[in-house]
Amino acid sequence: MLGRTGAILLGFKTMLFSGNGVLLYPILGLVSCVAFIYLSFGDTAFQFVVLNPQSQMSFVRRNGTQFMVDGKAFYVNGWNSYWLMDHAVEDSSRPRVRVMFQVGAKMGLTVCRAWAFNDGTHNALQVSLGRFDERVFKALDYVIMEAGRHKIRLLLSLSNNLDAYGGKPQYVKWAKESGISFNSSEDSFFSDPVIRNYFKIYLKTVITRKNHLTGIKYRDDPTIFAWELMNEPRCISDATGDTLQEWIEEMAGFIRTVDKNHLVTVGLEGFYGPTSSPEKLSINPSKWYDTTGTDFIRNSKTAAIDFASVHIYADQWLLGAELDEKMKYIYKWVISHIEDGDKVLKKPVLLTEFGLSDRNKKFDHSHRDELYKTIFDIMYKSARDKGAGAGALIWQLMVEGMEKFTDDYGIVPGERPSMDKLMKKQSCRLLALHHGTDQWPKRRSKTQCIA
Repeated sequence: MLGRTGAILLGFKTMLFSGNGVLLYPILGLVSCVAFIYLSFGDTAFQFVVLNPQSQMSFVRRNGTQFMVDGKAFYVNGWNSYWLMDHAVEDSSRPRVRVMFQVGAKMGLTVCRAWAFNDGTHNALQVSLGRFDERVFKALDYVIMEAGRHKIRLLLSLSNNLDAYGGKPQYVKWAKESGISFNSSEDSFFSDPVIRNYFKIYLKTVITRKNHLTGIKYRDDPTIFAWELMNEPRCISDATGDTLQEWIEEMAGFIRTVDKNHLVTVGLEGFYGPTSSPEKLSINPSKWYDTTGTDFIRNSKTAAIDFASVHIYADQWLLGAELDEKMKYIYKWVISHIEDGDKVLKKPVLLTEFGLSDRNKKFDHSHRDELYKTIFDIMYKSARDKGAGAGALIWQLMVEGMEKFTDDYGIVPGERPSMDKLMKKQSCRLLALHHGTDQWPKRRSKTQCIA
């Protein structure tokens, strides 16, 4: 007997010829792709993925506190895989990129956040100020192409506050070594006019890049959900927040002159500052966080910023706290920022990083399930009520074989069925809201959603 797989492949073979025996080459690519996914994942691959090479994504827009796609509200259930560009450089690790997007699509996830920077380190995209490695750019081209093929949108971060993958310390080091700046403070990244101009060169080079695989410039590609200025910016040298605010206004405004299509966000953790929201300083984890030079309300109000970003790591911020205390804090933190989006900012609020460390004392996977369920429920309720809570992105998802790259937050889909179920359920009910129905298990159209 042929079995189901053999029968499907035989059916594909007969499809390749028209009635007069002419080979239908345009179908071959689609058939091969469908066959590959079926053989790799079986029937479950089609719970969320429908491959249609003729279809085109539309750009995500903003209407008040909601993201919109083709006139319908768009909600985010997504994840972080910061490593995608780095792993796409080498032949040996590139397949992980495709597998990650396949897994994400299978779970109905809609947005992936990843780094679109690597400054002066291994597999650097920017090898020195204003100089780029075409080999690494081609790797980023591949990431964007694969995301588009799997109907995953990308939130691309353009720099880092810390020194991982270079970040702002690398810009300052380059400037000193080149004799164009003598300020050794890492925060001179925000204030030094020469360094700011070099960062603008970087922004323009990336945003106007033409993908060698698709022929589409990044600024014209709806696969890209939004640009993020920096991962977790802080400017400790100026607690007033003025220096960082001026940098945000300048860089977000500059992106607007280069790219009219994409949304822009800052990349904030969400700490409240003394200038615009002194009454909310008590919500910060401690008084030290009042002095990071960031101000969630002031920074996110910037005209060229389309939506607010927030992170939450209660196990890092509340050292020694018990799980119950952390959960109460997480609830208060997330609700507070969604209320800011609803009442003050009038913009969407996206939780772009959250997780629970497996190095916590008495850690149990059920604790992580509880955290994720809490976050998902808060976001779903806000979305259902047409509020500012636009969704959340897990930190972080990996694929098998990446153990040495993971951290204490890493999750490999398939290893914990309870976690997989939580993520899929959130995808389903947000998809139902997008289509205008509360009957999320019963959706049976082009994209199935099976409870």
